[in-house]
Amino acid sequence: MTRQPVPPIELHGSGSRLDDRRVTVSDQALTQLRAAAPTWVDERETAEASRDWWPLSLHWALAGSVGQRAAVVCRPDTVDALAAVAAVCRAHQLPLTVAGGRSGVSGASVPRFGGVLVDLCGIAGVTAVDTESGLITALAGTFGPHLERAANDHGLTVGHFPQSFEISTVGGWVACRGAGQFSTRYGKIEDIVAGLDVLLADGRTIRTGGSPAGAAGPDLTQLFTGSEGTLGIITSVTLRAHPLAPSRQATAFRVATFDDGIELCRRTLRAGATPAVLRLYDATETARSHGGDGTWCALLVLDEGDPLLVEATFGIVRRHATEVGASELGSALADAWMDHRNDTSALQALVRKGFVVDTMEVAAPWAALPGLFNAVTSALRAVAHCRVASCHLSHSYVDGACLYFTFAATPPSDQVDATYMALWDAAQFAALGAGSNLSHHHGIGINRGRFMAAALGEAFDVLQQIKDALDPQGILNPGKLGLSSDFGQASWL
Repeated sequence: MTRQPVPPIELHGSGSRLDDRRVTVSDQALTQLRAAAPTWVDERETAEASRDWWPLSLHWALAGSVGQRAAVVCRPDTVDALAAVAAVCRAHQLPLTVAGGRSGVSGASVPRFGGVLVDLCGIAGVTAVDTESGLITALAGTFGPHLERAANDHGLTVGHFPQSFEISTVGGWVACRGAGQFSTRYGKIEDIVAGLDVLLADGRTIRTGGSPAGAAGPDLTQLFTGSEGTLGIITSVTLRAHPLAPSRQATAFRVATFDDGIELCRRTLRAGATPAVLRLYDATETARSHGGDGTWCALLVLDEGDPLLVEATFGIVRRHATEVGASELGSALADAWMDHRNDTSALQALVRKGFVVDTMEVAAPWAALPGLFNAVTSALRAVAHCRVASCHLSHSYVDGACLYFTFAATPPSDQVDATYMALWDAAQFAALGAGSNLSHHHGIGINRGRFMAAALGEAFDVLQQIKDALDPQGILNPGKLGLSSDFGQASWL
């Protein structure tokens, strides 16, 4: 089932906002691309295909620009056609950027140096379901609902439900190392993926994984998971699936402080309970979205699965809620969140009003979370024009959790870009200084590339060496992950 990406906001032109070198495509290469796959060079078509949901680029779209415009857009409908397109790019030294649903929020699918953008949405469909083992295989351009319906038809669920579920693809989930809203039960995508087919820059296709566990050297599946198209093109994904849940429960708690809520979540996970949803909101977000008055924090809890496991999970949560003095509110807040959890309409409305709005999600050990919360919110509020800085805890693990910060500012129209960068610099460096990682599930793309060296230290050089070895021409999604490129030094971000 082929679908088209959902535009993030109206686009009022086809200019390019970034001043990086833009690689064009020769007539000879264009002829070869057209022989390989359906190909477009129309300015409007290439501009539309060259953007994603990066919040800063929404402002650019209203002003008539995308980050950078591809010279050519190709839409293959088979893996063989994709390989033929890649061969043309290799022969002519053309930047090759692969995009799926383009729901990412960091600019990962923006063709930073122009060249060829390949839309994978035509390479879609579920190709195998192993109900006995609980494995389902899908082509990279398969959208979330199509995958989940196919799984449900066999009594299974993949359990991966990101906020972008309706508009994102399987390949994008893996390429950007995404997380679903039920990840505390089912895991992030790197826990769900069992194996990959990957088209390499030299034209070979390799298969990784395929067994429940292995010790044949490093795990190559994890090398490509999160690589954002820079090391290879993910063409097919095998995912672990679970029986459809026969039971579901939901409730919410009123917690006095965010620190108390963190402790409740920590005790729950350390006790071995893994409720599908464990979402803690600070007082600001509780007041904004859950009916609070600014003096308390809401914790939403939902679990599904075997009734015995669900009952045991809620027993553990309630025991620790009593220990921290939390009071149970019933299921209404959790039910309301379930009904509206994927609504993004407020983002576009705020952008049209001139607000600079974004989110930053990072993860850290439990011991670092209270300090992380204070450091990032304080750093954001110190930035000129900042109107709000708030936070919720969205994904939990035995050793730590993800804190998800939301910030908004109202700068003068000529200071939108500068304010956006200042907010990100303040928040990201404060987070790294407080002991967090660089990203939990939104990936790196363009927006976070400038932080990669600081976040990875000496390991960043190793990543560059892997890139150089697998893609010596540097054609695969150049200008991303902060990696150097032979197409030029990426400017600005």
